Amino acid sequence: MRLPQGFLTRPIAHRGLHDRSAGRIENSIAAYEAALARGYAIELDTQFSADGVPMAFHDARLDRLTDATGPVDRLTADALSRLPLRGGRDGIPRLAEVLDHVAGRVPLLIEIKDRDGDMGPDVGPLERAVIAALDGYAGDVAVMSFNPHSVACFQDEAPHLPRGLVTAAFHARTWPHLTEATRERLAGIPDLDRVGAGFVSHEAEALDMPRIAEIKAAGLPVLCWTVRSAAQEAMVRRIADGVTFEGYLPEPGMAPPVPHE
Repeated sequence: MRLPQGFLTRPIAHRGLHDRSAGRIENSIAAYEAALARGYAIELDTQFSADGVPMAFHDARLDRLTDATGPVDRLTADALSRLPLRGGRDGIPRLAEVLDHVAGRVPLLIEIKDRDGDMGPDVGPLERAVIAALDGYAGDVAVMSFNPHSVACFQDEAPHLPRGLVTAAFHARTWPHLTEATRERLAGIPDLDRVGAGFVSHEAEALDMPRIAEIKAAGLPVLCWTVRSAAQEAMVRRIADGVTFEGYLPEPGMAPPVPHE
């Protein structure tokens, strides 16, 4: 499936338009609402609850963003939704809550977090739960993951959903939990055709990799993450077709979002 055009014409707010100083914590309803108000597309992350519900949350553990500790998947969805995000008023939202709130007004880019540990084949339950949550969703949406097996799961079980690979240089200093063999393999981005990827979202600081030039020359859209200034955006747009940003306000690029009915 081709990536919807809205991801190329609207900047993508990384984990929503978050700003801790304003009480808008990443992946919170407040951060998504701020992105909606400016007409930005939205990127969000998914983790699993103890009872198998996809939640909008980046980290595998609760420690950085809440006053709780331990893995996200040790608590139920109800408990997570009541757990305040530190510095804000919102709890951790269910993916279904985010879908109801966004309601197709702007494009929604959903990252499936790796649950295998080494980007291997131990995947499936979270992907299927996301597919179920997206059943009947009418807005522009795409799914993506660093783990090619996760993207392959979408190819097999929801081929109608636009899907892509999140890619990087996979340096050991930033990916110490992955084996060397895994880092070397993923850095080569060998799985695009196998998983039917319609785009990549690549590390902004590594857009000069020859493999990205090959992908772009083949006509596949190249998004990038995470741009943190207007000056950096100007540089990466020499290569990238779309940007995922945080920490500044890029030009929205298109009309305001569709009104919520």
